[in-house]
Amino acid sequence: MTIRAVVWGENVHEQTNRVVSGIYPDGMHETIAASLRADGIDASTATLQQPEHGLTEARLAKTDVLLWWGHAAHGDVSDDVVARVADHVNAGMGLILLHSAHFAKIFKRLMGTPCNLTWREAGERERLWVTSRNHPIAAGLPLHFELENEEMYGEPFGVPEPLETVFISWFQGGEVFRSGLTYKRGAGNVFYFRPGHETYPTYHDANVQTVLRNAVRWAYNPAPRVIDVNDAPNVPVETALEPIEERGPRLHKDGEEGYR
Repeated sequence: MTIRAVVWGENVHEQTNRVVSGIYPDGMHETIAASLRADGIDASTATLQQPEHGLTEARLAKTDVLLWWGHAAHGDVSDDVVARVADHVNAGMGLILLHSAHFAKIFKRLMGTPCNLTWREAGERERLWVTSRNHPIAAGLPLHFELENEEMYGEPFGVPEPLETVFISWFQGGEVFRSGLTYKRGAGNVFYFRPGHETYPTYHDANVQTVLRNAVRWAYNPAPRVIDVNDAPNVPVETALEPIEERGPRLHKDGEEGYR
């Protein structure tokens, strides 16, 4: 079965910075999507500037895996769209967060932590080490690979303890960073991947493209989407699986939704 992926791009620096537009004339989102299509993934794109940021309810319902890149305009993303994406992740849609999406509203919402880190923009060499050799996201990669120019991200990284750490990065300045982290949120698989600063050709790198292709296949959940993920239904006494007798006073009346 073909995996349907949507690559969401903020699409700001591609329009305002000549260096970025020179590296990614069609946008980072299209470069990423093209590399996924080359591997048989049905990849389309969406951007911040589109109505509802291109992430309507109907679009998300047909999306198996959403990839998210943002940097300069995290605050411009609609809270309603963020809530919608979170619901779909909890219902089973895969989500891949790229580089500066560590500060995206959707990542911070799903992590429940500040997601802060240290950083330096100096075009340093980054060496990524595979720390989980048999992980599907690392399939086909050498034990380590290098990016000649990247922005440094350093520990501490203010995120919850991941299920798995797939990559750790070392930078020329001496810092290290957990660069490939997996999580489970509801029924959805979530992966954070660090490389991808917009003034460097990171998404043209063959190893990075391999990671993203593997990550899409890993994040894909073939099971039907969970329905009504936010429901918290009351179970009346008379429908209990075993016979019980109601005892003591009640705060709620039959049919009430309860407090949230």
